[in-house]
Amino acid sequence: MKKIVKFVRESVAELKKVIWPSREDVISSVKVVLVSTVLIAVVLGVVDVLLLLGMDLLF
Repeated sequence: MKKIVKFVRESVAELKKVIWPSREDVISSVKVVLVSTVLIAVVLGVVDVLLLLGMDLLF
């Protein structure tokens, strides 16, 4: 039981040291991730369609 209490105390102490990002930082990071995801999905979709058309031409 002592180990659990020690673990919780140390965890709380470490969490107090953390510098949490601001709301604006989080929102801008989410925007970057969403835009990147959409762009990669579009590129992969175009590549997929081109490969499909190429396969149709061959066969």
